[in-house]
Amino acid sequence: MKPIISISNLTKTYASGQQALSEINLEIQRGEIFALLGPNGAGKTTLIGIICGLVTQNEGSVSVDGHDIQKEFRAARAMIGLVPQELSTAAFETVLSTLNFSRGLFGKPPNAAYIEKVLRDLSLWDKRNAMIITLSGGMKRRVLIAKALCHEPQILFLDEPTAGVDVELRRDMWQMVRQLRDSGVTIILTTHYIEEAEEMADRIGIINKGRLIVVEEKTKMMDSLGSKQLTLTLREPLSHLPDTFEPDSLALSENGHTLTYTYGTQQQDNGISELLRQLSEQKIEIKDLHSSESSLEDIFVNLVKEKA
Repeated sequence: MKPIISISNLTKTYASGQQALSEINLEIQRGEIFALLGPNGAGKTTLIGIICGLVTQNEGSVSVDGHDIQKEFRAARAMIGLVPQELSTAAFETVLSTLNFSRGLFGKPPNAAYIEKVLRDLSLWDKRNAMIITLSGGMKRRVLIAKALCHEPQILFLDEPTAGVDVELRRDMWQMVRQLRDSGVTIILTTHYIEEAEEMADRIGIINKGRLIVVEEKTKMMDSLGSKQLTLTLREPLSHLPDTFEPDSLALSENGHTLTYTYGTQQQDNGISELLRQLSEQKIEIKDLHSSESSLEDIFVNLVKEKA
């Protein structure tokens, strides 16, 4: 299937000399939820700005459904809805007039039924005649989402959409995101709530210092880069780890009460049976054991540290 967004050798250096992006190559498939993760200043917002035609790249190309973002800006931009980080709206306009005006900017004819559906989905219908300046921060965030959806885009960018919003809005937003994806809309999101990416995304890209360091399907990333841990609580504390054990995979806690064994999720032989046999030979008795698996957040932190 032809990707809906194609990015080739994209580079951006600001006038100050700061290189925000370096040789970004990425394809985003139609109808997927793609999460872009990275620390502050990694280049996430710059990349989104270029794709949306708000920032000009120095080198490389970006096409949206076959339209070059520079040569065919209007056609490309008409396919995109953007929810920015900043709460920037016309303060003295009403919610309804803001959405109708924004829809008209994209050349779309009036569609009262569609606008009503968007407002109801975001619990904004009762606020449709309120001036935006009178709304709370959470309600203003809802207006930004409604504004991004008012021209029926095929691609929706959510740049830190749940930063500082309440639990109710977060729940409503992700319900809407799932509905949009089911209808064929492509979703690209950045978030500091990594558990949201873990729950929502089909694929994940991690960017650091302007470079994409990994792009992978979520499940494959969890399998290939994740690890599992077996934590063993001992009946009697150990003063040190016996020489027969490998210190790279087995760690003794400071108080000597627990052993932690780490192994890869894809290992065919995880070595647990051999470990238990060795513990028995050493007369080390186990009181309890607990297994756990690394989260997407663990993988993210480790990758960023490695590439720092």
